Amino acid sequence: MQKSSSPFIHSKKHRLQQPVATAFSSLLLLSGTAVAQDAANVVELDAMQIEGKAASYRADTVSSPKFTQPLLDTPQTIQVITNQLFTEQGATTLTEALRNSAGVGTFYAGENGNTTTGDSIYMRGFDTSGSIFVDGVRDIGSISRDLFNIEQVEVEKGPAGTDSGRSSPSGSINLSTKQANLRDSNLTSMTVGTDGQKRITADLNQTLNELSGSAVRLNLLGQDSDVAGRDHVNNSRNGIAASFGFGLNTDTRAYLNLMYVKQDNIPDGYVPAVGIDHWSPQAGLENLVGNPVDSENFYGTKQDHDDVTAKMATFRFEHDFSEQVRLTNVVRWGETKQDYLLTAFMSTGTNITYTDVNDLSTYMLSRSLPTFKDIENTILTNQLNLRVDFNTGNVEHNLLTGVELTKEEQTSYGVAGTGSRPDANLFNPNWSDTGDLTYSRSGADSEGETNTYSVYVFDTLKFGEQFLVSGGVRADHYNTEYSSDAVCGGTGRRAVPCGALPTGSVVNTIDADDSDTLINWKLGAVYKPVPQTSLYVNYALSQQPPGGLNFQLSNSASSSSNPNMDPQEANTYELGVKWDAIPNALTLNAAVFRTDVLNEISEDDLGNPTQDGEKRVQGIELSMVGAITRDWSVSAGYTYLDTEVTEGDAITASGSNNLTYTPDHAFTSWTTYRFPSGLTVGGGARYTAGLTRGRDGAQGTPDHTDSYTVFDAVVSYPVLDSVTLRLNAYNLADEEYVASINKSGYRYTPGAPRTFLFSADMSF
Repeated sequence: MQKSSSPFIHSKKHRLQQPVATAFSSLLLLSGTAVAQDAANVVELDAMQIEGKAASYRADTVSSPKFTQPLLDTPQTIQVITNQLFTEQGATTLTEALRNSAGVGTFYAGENGNTTTGDSIYMRGFDTSGSIFVDGVRDIGSISRDLFNIEQVEVEKGPAGTDSGRSSPSGSINLSTKQANLRDSNLTSMTVGTDGQKRITADLNQTLNELSGSAVRLNLLGQDSDVAGRDHVNNSRNGIAASFGFGLNTDTRAYLNLMYVKQDNIPDGYVPAVGIDHWSPQAGLENLVGNPVDSENFYGTKQDHDDVTAKMATFRFEHDFSEQVRLTNVVRWGETKQDYLLTAFMSTGTNITYTDVNDLSTYMLSRSLPTFKDIENTILTNQLNLRVDFNTGNVEHNLLTGVELTKEEQTSYGVAGTGSRPDANLFNPNWSDTGDLTYSRSGADSEGETNTYSVYVFDTLKFGEQFLVSGGVRADHYNTEYSSDAVCGGTGRRAVPCGALPTGSVVNTIDADDSDTLINWKLGAVYKPVPQTSLYVNYALSQQPPGGLNFQLSNSASSSSNPNMDPQEANTYELGVKWDAIPNALTLNAAVFRTDVLNEISEDDLGNPTQDGEKRVQGIELSMVGAITRDWSVSAGYTYLDTEVTEGDAITASGSNNLTYTPDHAFTSWTTYRFPSGLTVGGGARYTAGLTRGRDGAQGTPDHTDSYTVFDAVVSYPVLDSVTLRLNAYNLADEEYVASINKSGYRYTPGAPRTFLFSADMSF
């Protein structure tokens, strides 16, 4: 593997790039050696994998019926993170599970006082937070998603508009939930760890009537955990998910799935960036050079909260007319409510004061940005799919066609506050200083609604055993309506004129709608020189309409959410190879790709906004997942991303023409080995290159972050047939690093320090 000649890679990244490439090459060489040594035992290894472990790092398929072929024969980069893998790692949230996907993570910490909440995911250069799905249905709301009821996480890279409708240019993420089945099992897990981490889960499945094929599955969650390395930040949640299955051993099957999750969290406002690497002082703050604050400091108050309630009800019906024809219908209702208050800050020169310039203990930080969220999201959808397998002459078809009707609504209640928070001591903040801030709903609400009517068809044509052509087309007719009010009066750029109304009146600031029909499509071809290998090429078109990300329309001429704007358009080309190095056990994948995003907002020479901006992301992706032997499992991935604004203004604070919050190199790995005694040991490394932040008027704040490498480990042992003890260790070297940074660079998220989790996994 050759080094990239990208001019935007810092020297530190060059020094680390070769070890990363070497490590991945070594893994590939090792697996190839294992294949060569055991070539005569390939069939035996397959059987050993099935008998040795009921679960695996490797998945053969995704849950969506729109992908009619196994992953090996699907011409696209799709990574599946299985329950076996993320449970072994002690991962409990979607964000933690996505550490197994190189270059995917929460690298962006929000704008100014609007700190991000929930799963703020960046992938291949773009925000993917609005393209998260549960069992193929969009899951809306800026919440953190727990894994207690998740069977596997499916990361579809590249435009997913044909599969899912409007989506990010970088793809989508689907969480496949646990379903009732006819295998009786009872599993519980109890976890305690450093920094007050406590969690208990249960996964209980019971056959009710084997003759009729009915069963029930119950997943339970209880957690009260502080966040490692952060004072006062806390994640507390309780949840219950029930799945009822009927006719599971018949041609007609039905599932009723219900979920309720309640979160009572103390949100993290992050840490002032003063004094850290690449920060330079504004006038009067020179003494802070080399004196960063303690990364554990919390600058909020006891009144800060992030209370979330998520409810979901799903009914799925399946009927097999024959072995070649299946009908599936899914009805989903979902609702999320979020009540959020964060005492935010901006660590600018004017917001930091002192009484003695030479006494750091007198430096104070203004807590002048109370941030409120009072949001309710609902979704109601029906998906009807028909799968038909048939032949036309010597050509075999796997056809799926369907329709989808979806209604999505978002109501954001305006909140007004009076009073203020007292300043916090910069180096020793006191969260008991709540001040006299009071707040209530102001009546200045905003409401957004999108109704979508979709029809789609997918087909895979098999020309013998070696050549496949897969394609799909989807038409989405959408109608988005948005209305927003504001309290008039005040000063500053966000002040709203009152006209003839008295100051403090609620006035409408926008009432707009947008509708159109979008056509997305994809086409791929697969050549199989041998059954275990697929060579493929793929093209896909995906579009994101105005307001498609957050149901909000804008009357600003420079906003992509203006109804007069054309949809954002993403075109992706991909060429790759997938190889079952050990059949049904170990898969190696390699792909090169390029995504061009059109209709981006830029400004002409006179400062007028135009829609001729273009962005490009191209790179390579390598992965290995599965079992090298019966007892040796591995998951590893590497990605290189070359990003740039090909047309339009630079968007980074450094002035470079690459994209923001996107590491150009990333590597992730995890491997375990199980000894005959049952003792399992393992671990992995995660490397992420530095990030560049967005451009704005901030002065002196870091315009980029440094790369980092983190090592994790696990040891587990079955003390009884039904009890396994597990110890997870994270960040073994206690590396200090910046995990994410906000747009202005005033705040950053510190990486978690060295921590430990002790778990007891029990079956009965």
